[in-house]
Amino acid sequence: MKFILKLIKILVIVFFTSSITFVVLYRFVNPPLTPLMVVRSVEQFFDEDRKVQIKKDFVPVEDISPYLIQAVVASEDNLFLQHSGFDFQQIKIARENAKKKNKVRGASTITQQCAKNVFLYNKHSWVRKGLEAYFTVLIEVCWSKERIMEVYLNVIEYGDGIYGAEAAAKHYFNKSAKQLTKKEAALLAACLPDPLKRNPAQPTPYIQKRTGQIMRLMDLIGPVKFE
Repeated sequence: MKFILKLIKILVIVFFTSSITFVVLYRFVNPPLTPLMVVRSVEQFFDEDRKVQIKKDFVPVEDISPYLIQAVVASEDNLFLQHSGFDFQQIKIARENAKKKNKVRGASTITQQCAKNVFLYNKHSWVRKGLEAYFTVLIEVCWSKERIMEVYLNVIEYGDGIYGAEAAAKHYFNKSAKQLTKKEAALLAACLPDPLKRNPAQPTPYIQKRTGQIMRLMDLIGPVKFE
């Protein structure tokens, strides 16, 4: 029993030490790989209809179109610059909808999604949600909002084996992320909830409608300005 308690203590110390270390490190160093990239690569390997690939090209936030930043804030988290990692109003709405068995509305902020993409995995569970909350707090404490946005836009999944704004812009529009137009940015944002099934270069009627909604929201919130 003493051995088990000692082992648990060691594991807890290792977890907290390593997690804090990596969060601080990634404030200055770009994440070379994410758990999702590894999981997708394994899935591709065992699926004969898919090619094993990881297309990514980490670029500074200055080399990403302001329209894309504006589009993801408008569509995913319009209070990104104001909150400290959690949008409690949206969490409350999501819970109320779940109780009424209405269509579930996502309540995750960009910081939470960044935490999930960089440090965790996609499988839904209370353990993952707890870890996501933990990493969200660490990220908000250690990183600036600009750094959060930079990392988020460089690691998010935009297709099978396609990660980040630069790779997505080249793959779908044959241009750099910095050259994305307002509509192209809105198209990419509209595909984020289901990047493996949605193609911004070949939008369905629903994606086209959602793109128009995002563009109108972009006009409402205006440019995203970091301090």
